Amino acid sequence: MATLQGFNANDVEPATDFEAIPAGKYLAVITETEVKPNKLGTGSYLQLTFQVMEGEYKNRFLWARLNLDNPNATAVKIARAELSAICRAVGVMAPGDSVELHDLPLVISVKCKKRADTGEITNEIKGYAKKEVAAGKPVQAAVDTTPPWRRAG
Repeated sequence: MATLQGFNANDVEPATDFEAIPAGKYLAVITETEVKPNKLGTGSYLQLTFQVMEGEYKNRFLWARLNLDNPNATAVKIARAELSAICRAVGVMAPGDSVELHDLPLVISVKCKKRADTGEITNEIKGYAKKEVAAGKPVQAAVDTTPPWRRAG
């Protein structure tokens, strides 16, 4: 049993059924990371939680699982390459702990995939990139355009 003291459903918007977001590129941050055992108990994976930071799908969450400890060498190779892409995207090349990857903006490439067991459309993160700098003219320091003879001395 869990105490729910102080909770009133009248004060909180109810959760809605989340459908997959459209395929595309989204600005996001990693909000949580956790190592979990794999289904067979033969290794573990790093689960990363990503939160979309802007646009129509702001605050939506997506997840990635990296098989960093797995008897399948190919799975580990793929996971390490994916982790390398994440590290490069956030600018942390040698993290000592996954928490060092949290709250740093990056662009995630999201695909839509049909689940074989239920037929439901789900999201899958298929790529990571650095956040692009805003397009346009570079920001310059303010320049005093007052002629020298009119400047207060």
